[in-house]
Amino acid sequence: MPAVGAVRQVALSAGRDLDITLAFWRDVLGMGVHARYDPPGIAFIMAGDVRLFFTDGVPAGIVYLDITGLEAFHAQAKAAGIPFTAPPALVHRDTEGQFGPAGESEWMAFLKDPAGNTIGLVERLPSEDPKGNP
Repeated sequence: MPAVGAVRQVALSAGRDLDITLAFWRDVLGMGVHARYDPPGIAFIMAGDVRLFFTDGVPAGIVYLDITGLEAFHAQAKAAGIPFTAPPALVHRDTEGQFGPAGESEWMAFLKDPAGNTIGLVERLPSEDPKGNP
């Protein structure tokens, strides 16, 4: 039986305009294009070791990305007019270490790119988070 490994690639919608979608990922998230092929009009952005594949003809997806400084990023992006579908919120207190180091809390915020893909921004913080919550 073959061994299945880590996630290699995730397909996301490029929407109607690949340039606009890629500009959002570059300008808002600071993620540059790794490779682009025209034709057929596809592009790749690297998120760590995982390729994000942008193409037309696939439905909008959801991708979760690690971030540091989620609160500050949210404030800056919101001030720049970037709409969030959900502001930073505590989603899990990982007391047992099920998803990372025990005792950390996981915070998430959500926004959409111009192609309709949902981007979940995830930050893990010590249980004593910057808002003073235990």
